[in-house]
Amino acid sequence: MGLRAGGQVNPGLTLLVWLTAHCSCPQAHDSSQGGLEASGDDLWGSANTSLLHGFWCQPASQLSRDQLSTLIQGMATQQVPLRAWQLSCLANLATRHGLQDDFELHPPNLLLFYNLTQVREATCRAFTRRAARGDTEMLANLPDQRSALQHMALACLGAPRRRLSALDLLLLGALVCDMHASRIETADPHVLENLQRCHRLTAPQQAALNSLLAGGKTALGPPGSWNLEGLQALGALASYISSSLWAQVQEAVGLAFFSSMVATYRAGRLSQGDARRFVTGFLKAKAVSVSSRPKRGTDTRRPCVRGDITAATLLDDLFLVRYDCLQLESCLGSRVLQANLDPLLQHPLPAECQRVVKAKLARVYPHGVPEEQLRLITSLVYLYSRSEISQWNITSRDTVVALLASDVALENQTEAVLQKYLDHNGTITSALLMAIGGSRLCWMSARQIQAIRPVEFRRAGALDISSCPQSRKDALYTKAREAFGGTRNTASYYRFMRPYLGGAPVEELRHLAQANVSMDIDTFTNLNPRVLQPPLPPQSLSVGNVTTLLGQNVGDLQKARSHPTISSWLRSLNTSALGELGLDTDIASPTGLARSTTGTPDATPWASHLAHTSGQLGNDAPTSGSAPAHLWYLPLAAALPSGLLWLLYWGIPGPSQDGSQGTCSKASEDSAGPAPHAGKLGLVGGARHLLRPPPRLLARIWPCPTS
Repeated sequence: MGLRAGGQVNPGLTLLVWLTAHCSCPQAHDSSQGGLEASGDDLWGSANTSLLHGFWCQPASQLSRDQLSTLIQGMATQQVPLRAWQLSCLANLATRHGLQDDFELHPPNLLLFYNLTQVREATCRAFTRRAARGDTEMLANLPDQRSALQHMALACLGAPRRRLSALDLLLLGALVCDMHASRIETADPHVLENLQRCHRLTAPQQAALNSLLAGGKTALGPPGSWNLEGLQALGALASYISSSLWAQVQEAVGLAFFSSMVATYRAGRLSQGDARRFVTGFLKAKAVSVSSRPKRGTDTRRPCVRGDITAATLLDDLFLVRYDCLQLESCLGSRVLQANLDPLLQHPLPAECQRVVKAKLARVYPHGVPEEQLRLITSLVYLYSRSEISQWNITSRDTVVALLASDVALENQTEAVLQKYLDHNGTITSALLMAIGGSRLCWMSARQIQAIRPVEFRRAGALDISSCPQSRKDALYTKAREAFGGTRNTASYYRFMRPYLGGAPVEELRHLAQANVSMDIDTFTNLNPRVLQPPLPPQSLSVGNVTTLLGQNVGDLQKARSHPTISSWLRSLNTSALGELGLDTDIASPTGLARSTTGTPDATPWASHLAHTSGQLGNDAPTSGSAPAHLWYLPLAAALPSGLLWLLYWGIPGPSQDGSQGTCSKASEDSAGPAPHAGKLGLVGGARHLLRPPPRLLARIWPCPTS
């Protein structure tokens, strides 16, 4: 892993981590064959960031305390970008082994998921400072944890205070993004640095920002004295500045900043949403004179008073300042539009101007926009109806990717674009699925989903469909079962199916619970709500089913109590059932419900939740649930000499002919065998596995992709 920490590491662990990472995801991209043929020393360096990105918690649950600590520190050193579902279970493992006190050596994002009740008062500030460097958006499915983190951070500051000082803000970091607007408005002006880390601001927070800027106490000073360097230092935060403030900025400074923002957008360093928000607010303040607008009367023709638009005009970063949408309609000729569509659409056009361009294209191309031009109108796709898209000619996968990969197209456009491609004998390949992203699957028709070949679905790997409506989750689950149903090992089957379990029926989830998969809370919150309502078998999961299904992650229910799916389910349970889940019996308990960021700003922090203990927790530290029982062999694997494990590993079949990685349990390319269930798969841990030769045993330990 390229660890920089001192001390020796068990060579068996080295190989364990490498193989776990290599075979932990449906498709290990860009893993060279050279790594498989490397020596033990080379393997140490082969466990790079891209491999550790596919980390899977299940095998790691059997590592010793020291081994797990080394692994986590290696992830921090290499800044491995783990996802929320990986971090949540890894945090539980760290808490279980009492590793939270080593938080200074752990990735900031991991701290967001830690058990906050075990944060000691003596280290609270240091913990908050490091956690605040993380991305709080990763707690989207854990609203109570996100709220608890903010309250704990405020408790670390000591006595309740009405104004956050510069030192407070330095400690709070990105946690300010979840705070009430009144706290932002009254905070030290250095709060601007905190707000720059926010993914988005709420309407009240935007108002607070503008009030703060209008007061003139920030480093920028009053709006009339703003300069280009100060505005550029705000970055994307400047997109929230109101038109009333832009009206107070010196014209030369405003125009220079407008030009720099457009150039930044055209260079791909500013999102389309931020750019359009900025342009809309700025142009509202700098509206062109009345002379450029059409005069009232019977003549509906709009004279071009700014001069004809040319290719050179479109290269000007101040183009949108010089030509409003009315002048764009009057001054843009058909030939210039045809020849310069790309540079025109590289400007962050307001919605009104986009409609003008669409209308002009309809006049230029009455029978539909030609394919070579379609790849340029990504930002306009959302304006087109199904009937208009039906006139297009889409024959290339690149055209589909260009039209859909920007997340501008909506439901109707996605289905219509794909259908035109399929009508021209196009096929939905794994490369196309990966290029357009999992969210696009949400808007494909059930018929289009069914048309995806299982082999292509397998090769696409894990696609995030958490935002899909339930009907699409159901259809995608059926397709995933068709693709991965032939997997002969429950552990492998669960790895492949995890992203698609939002459409799984209750019977499937019960079988997975029997296999001790220890489902992460991120996956659990995306299950079909029907499997939890009503809480009576056989129509839904019982409390016992849920406890077994979540395993060591069952304690995460407390962190997600306000999530709609979980909240609705908990309300239907009685006191005894809540106790069985390890939750307090008061559903409205402050430890259970998230506090709204628009609530009372001076709410009492959770000071009582800070642990006053000292020293590290041992291996007997409290844990939620138990470790999966079917991975009993992993401690033995970690302790074996690396040479013996290397021999065992080479008993696994090599890479398949299609270029995929070495497979341990390969399913037929298009077979649609029944989905494996507990008791039917030869689940690992059964006595019969002891009679199998070592290579097969190792194949059970590190099941590889079926693709």
